[in-house]
Amino acid sequence: MIKQFDKTLASELVKNGHLQQADADQHLKACQSGALDLRAYLIQNKIVTENLILEALAAAFQMTIIDLKTEKIDPAVVEKVPVRIAGHYKIMPVKIENRNLILASTLPIDLNVQDELRGHLGFEPQIVLAKEVDIQNAYGKYYGLAAGTIDRLTKDTSQKPQKATESDHWVEDLDTGSEEDASVSQLVNLILLEAHKKRATDIHIEPYRDSVRVRYRIDGVLVDSNAPPTFRQFLSSITSRIKLMANLSIVEKRVPQDGSASVKTKGHKLDLRLSTIPTPHGESLVIRILPQDVQLLGLSKLGLGEANLKFFRALIRKPHGIILVTGPTGSGKTTTLYSALNEINTPERKIITLEDPLEYEMKGITQIHVNPKVNLTFAAGLRAILRHDPDIIMVGEIRDLETAEIAIRTALTGHLVFSTLHTNDAASGITRLVEMGVEPFLVASSVEAFIAQRLVRNICPYCREEVKTPLLELREEMVEAIGLESTSHAKIYQGKGCEECNGTGFRSRSAIYEVMRIDEDIRSSIINKERADRIKAIAMQKGMETLRMDGWKKVLDGITTPMEIMNVSAKDDYSLLDKQSRANKGAASSALAAPKSITIREEILKNKDDYNSRVYPRLNAKVEVRYQVLKPDAKEASRFDSDGVMHSSLTQDISAGGLRFVTKDPLPLGTILDLKIQYSKSERSIDCLAKVCRIEQDSVTSMYGLIIYYLDIPSADRAKLDRLVRANLVKFKQKSDNP
Repeated sequence: MIKQFDKTLASELVKNGHLQQADADQHLKACQSGALDLRAYLIQNKIVTENLILEALAAAFQMTIIDLKTEKIDPAVVEKVPVRIAGHYKIMPVKIENRNLILASTLPIDLNVQDELRGHLGFEPQIVLAKEVDIQNAYGKYYGLAAGTIDRLTKDTSQKPQKATESDHWVEDLDTGSEEDASVSQLVNLILLEAHKKRATDIHIEPYRDSVRVRYRIDGVLVDSNAPPTFRQFLSSITSRIKLMANLSIVEKRVPQDGSASVKTKGHKLDLRLSTIPTPHGESLVIRILPQDVQLLGLSKLGLGEANLKFFRALIRKPHGIILVTGPTGSGKTTTLYSALNEINTPERKIITLEDPLEYEMKGITQIHVNPKVNLTFAAGLRAILRHDPDIIMVGEIRDLETAEIAIRTALTGHLVFSTLHTNDAASGITRLVEMGVEPFLVASSVEAFIAQRLVRNICPYCREEVKTPLLELREEMVEAIGLESTSHAKIYQGKGCEECNGTGFRSRSAIYEVMRIDEDIRSSIINKERADRIKAIAMQKGMETLRMDGWKKVLDGITTPMEIMNVSAKDDYSLLDKQSRANKGAASSALAAPKSITIREEILKNKDDYNSRVYPRLNAKVEVRYQVLKPDAKEASRFDSDGVMHSSLTQDISAGGLRFVTKDPLPLGTILDLKIQYSKSERSIDCLAKVCRIEQDSVTSMYGLIIYYLDIPSADRAKLDRLVRANLVKFKQKSDNP
């Protein structure tokens, strides 16, 4: 039998032209045979919008429609309606006017139900209409998270048996059951479902002496879920239920535990990563939510600028080397690396990843989950990976010297390696590796680029508006950083707050980047163990955009707000830049960007040097040297240009006048070299020009011994080198005399 209420709604929708009579009759018959009323049927099948239905109901029953998102409800009014009554009748108290209690509902309430409410509440009920989602949000906001379920749990705490999949892992269906199902299992499901609906990435459950705080991390910011006070008495049961889902011990509460679980909701599968830690008032839980069916972003959608995107695409197609993405936890490093792997994932390449934990599943890629409990560490996994003939390797994080050294050796033997580091900016990645114990020359020879990144919240596109206030200091900093003509060109936007962004003004996130290319100048600085700020200054002179610069560009594009950029990046220090670079505000310095060109005075080349006029003691020792070949300029004989290639070798012997090293490629007599001698790893290199004066060929090894002498070595460096050689000769003699 068709309900009179459905007939009235159908008639009003036909009257207003939202439905044809034939269609209305068909929908009424469908409702008669199903469990849904006409309103729910039309909304579920997207036949008529909820707004049109509310307008039809208001016209048919002479009722008022209110917007609960803009209503400020007094908590004292909420206290007049117990949670069990509000949940049972699906109403939300709004305000009290004299003896009338305004109640919001999605449907008109008949007179019999109004009599019941009058008896329960002691007020004259006055019903107004509101959207269902707004009522649910207000219900959670004012009564607290899952308040109805918690209220019923005080009367019935029976548990439902859980189901296991064929793989013996718990897979909970969050959509099973309803608010009427008052169980701890359902309470946990409601918490997870609420988090998923709000696009949360993490759930924090934090116990205190008399309360429990439940918070969701949404777009990188923690938001309180307003858990009711009675939540505290079910904390132990909730914790046990979640630990059971993750196959953790519910008996052990004294030590931290980590586990995982899988759930599904509305066709989506979610992976959960659970971590517990003991506190004086119970176990604190953090649940990370990872969608299994995530769609990886393309590189063009990550937020890289045009120049950086072009360089990054060329970088990930290199045959070997290390690409390191740096930043704190939660800055999107793994997403960037996965997007890169997704772009170069072809049948011709063998790609293996080593992660802790596995955040995304990718087809065509072999993924390994690190498990220290069985001694499967990053270092042990890397050694095993090398026996599986990989082309590309991704290491989730370089945490120690052993992992770093294996990754570097892997890159030097012809593999492309992706990994991450926890540092504040790109240049600090160099310092981090050296502090681990990696030799600077290994960092310089293996790493292709350091890429720092941060995540910033995007302004909600539905409520974006321009900021009218001056904010002069911020505008002036933006002008200085990215070279705008005046502050009038710096337009700043913000989100006003709307239904789409839950009133925050932000929706989703994007990344800002700092891409530092490792060229020869930076390699020299690494070997010389220069400070990170000096290396950053060199990169900025070469045209590198810092995190703050990239952030200001996104502010001007209306993507994010200045406060977001200031929260995740430090103000740039221009004190180490030369005058030209500061005038260009980060533009490439022409002097530094040009190929190396050195003027060599004629008398230096003609001079036989102190090497021929003095006899310096020689030490048979292996000292690291790096050199570039200088070729004469066609226009000016005294000017030499670098070939742009830095070579490495070890000396056979060395003195303060010259040295001998071995190479497989002979250099012509008289060749001029730009030479760097790294005699001591703890000190800067000795830099000078040198000339090839003799070539010796080894017929057995087919190698060449090159004897060179220094041309323009500073006297202080020559004296220092002579002292080092003599001191080591004395040590060697003492060892020989006292075997």
